[in-house]
Amino acid sequence: MTTTAAPPTLASEAKVTRRSGTRRRSHRNERLACATLLGPFFVLFTIVFLVPVATAVWLSFFGQDEPGLGFGPEHNIFVGLRSYLAVLTDPTFLGSLGVVVVYCLLYIPLMLVGALFLALLLDSGVVRLRAWAQLGLFVPHAIPGIIAAIIWLYLYTPGLSPVIELLGRADITVDFLGVHTVLPSIVNIAIWSNLGYNMVVFYAALQAVPREVIEAAVVDGAGPVRTALRVKTPLVRAAIVMVAMFTLIWALQLFTEPMLLSQSTPMINTRFSPSMYIFDAAFTRNNYGLAAAAAVVLLVFTIALSYGITKWTNRTDARQEVTS
Repeated sequence: MTTTAAPPTLASEAKVTRRSGTRRRSHRNERLACATLLGPFFVLFTIVFLVPVATAVWLSFFGQDEPGLGFGPEHNIFVGLRSYLAVLTDPTFLGSLGVVVVYCLLYIPLMLVGALFLALLLDSGVVRLRAWAQLGLFVPHAIPGIIAAIIWLYLYTPGLSPVIELLGRADITVDFLGVHTVLPSIVNIAIWSNLGYNMVVFYAALQAVPREVIEAAVVDGAGPVRTALRVKTPLVRAAIVMVAMFTLIWALQLFTEPMLLSQSTPMINTRFSPSMYIFDAAFTRNNYGLAAAAAVVLLVFTIALSYGITKWTNRTDARQEVTS
C-alpha cells in the first residue's frame, strides 16, 4: 500500500507568499535606510574632495602659452606631464618636502606622547578638578590657528616678547626665529594648539577600558606606572593609530604658522612648505598648472604615507595575534 503526500493547501501557499513578500520589503527598507544615511556623506565627499581633486588633476595637464613673442593674449594649452616634471625636479619643492618630513618627525611623537601622558594622568585620578583641567587643556584648540600663530609671533619677536625680556634679564639669549630654532618654534605652536584635542580623544578611549582589567592588574601587584604602560596603553592602541594618522595628514599641510612667521624672519621663505609652494605658484606666479601638479604630488605623497602606516599597523597587529 502506497501513500502520496497531500498537495499544499491554498492557505500554506499564501503564508509562504506573505513571508517572501515581507522579506523583500524588509530588504528594500534596509537598502533605503542605508541610502538615506550614507547619501549625504557621499554627496559631501564628492563636492569637497572628488571634484577638487579631479579639477586639480585636469589643471595639472595644462599651461599658459603666450604666442607672438609674448605680445599675444595668453591661452591654455595641453602640456602633458611637463608640470609634474617641473615640480619633481625643482629643488625648492623637494626641499619643502624635506622640511615637512623633519617637522613631522619632531611634531608627531611629541604630540602623541604628550597627549597620551595627559590622558593617562587624568584617567588615573591624580588630577583634581578633572573637568576644569580638560577644559583648560582643550581651550587652545578652540582658538583659530591664525590667531594662535599671531599670539606666538608676538611672544617670539624680540623687543615685544615678555618671555625674551625675562630670559634676557637672566643673561639667556634665545632667538626663537633663528635658523636652528624656527622649526621647533613652529612645532611648539602646533603642539600648543592641538595637544588638548588629542588628549580628549585618548581620554575618551581610556574611559572605554574595562575597569575589571585594571582592577585585575592592581590585584596582581602592578603599580600605577606599570598599569598605565602595560595595560591601558595597549588597549587604546587603535585610538593612538587613528590620532597619529590624522596628525600626519594635518602636518603635511603645514601652512598657517610658517606663512605668518615669514613676515618676521628671513629664515622662512614663501616656499618653506609644500602648501606654501603651491600658494606661491598659484597666487604669486599665476602658474595654476604648476600649483595643481604640486598639489597632486602632495596628495599622492600623503596617501602613500597613510597607506604605509596602515599596512605596518595591520602587520604588527597580525604578529601580536600570532604571538599571543
